[in-house]
Amino acid sequence: MILILQQIVNGVMLGAVYVTVALAFNLTIGILNFLNFTIPPLFMVTAMFAWAVAEHGLPFGLTGPLNWALALGVGIVLTILISLVVERLTFRYMKARYGDATEHAIPLVSSLGFLLILENLVRIAYGTEPHRFATPFQDLNIRVGGLIVSLPQLLSLFLALAIVFGLSRMLATTKTGRALRSIAENPDASLLMGVDVSRIVPVVFVLSGLLCGVAGAIFAVNYGQVYSGMGNEIGNKAIAGMVLGGLGSIWGAIAGGVIVGVIEAMSVHLFGGDTVQAIVWGLLLVALIVRPQGLFGHNAIGKGKL
Repeated sequence: MILILQQIVNGVMLGAVYVTVALAFNLTIGILNFLNFTIPPLFMVTAMFAWAVAEHGLPFGLTGPLNWALALGVGIVLTILISLVVERLTFRYMKARYGDATEHAIPLVSSLGFLLILENLVRIAYGTEPHRFATPFQDLNIRVGGLIVSLPQLLSLFLALAIVFGLSRMLATTKTGRALRSIAENPDASLLMGVDVSRIVPVVFVLSGLLCGVAGAIFAVNYGQVYSGMGNEIGNKAIAGMVLGGLGSIWGAIAGGVIVGVIEAMSVHLFGGDTVQAIVWGLLLVALIVRPQGLFGHNAIGKGKL
């Protein structure tokens, strides 16, 4: 029983990463109604660039190796900037040039192109092998009734929940949040009502980049290693959590991410690591048959779910 409870704890802690990435997916699909494939590589770029800066310093010899926390901050800033570049090229430029013909297909495909470009650039620069990301408190653990809880993971879980709560409050109470919800409901009507869509849409990409950056930092600190393929692995589980919790639902991202984390931990414990993908996606397919809108989602994407 202790082993089972330990795996549940591990799964909940792992779910903190999935929650944050699933929320980044949910923002773009809930507000802009397209699946942003650059989210997994943005998550990866944060961690990999932070490792590179911590080991070698900023490019072109601008600095020597930086402190791990400062390196993570630099990685998060870089991720937000890349996310804004994606907004300019996959959403704004294409929509301005081609209009409604690009409403879904071309932004989706061009974001997939960014995924491949970013992943391959990182592989060329740093290779495919894992790299150790050292922090001074990776081995700090606390014991609760025979269970071992990693202190960094526990803090990361609280951080993820605080981010979700803060984002939910921002969307519900601020002027920018109301503008984002109006775009999610009806972008054309929000434009007629005076919402500056060209100014508000980049906010979605800034928030997505920030969430990916925080998730990448959480992963690097908790697991102590980074690698170029980490984005695909985490992104797949985050998509599963997003769909399971409900497309476009902020609180669904929490439930779905934690559930997927627990399922993964239990699958590894009971059946081995090779079974994780089959079990997670198999259960997801069953859940979609029973409740296709997810736990907290609605049938219509982009209709008042935030």
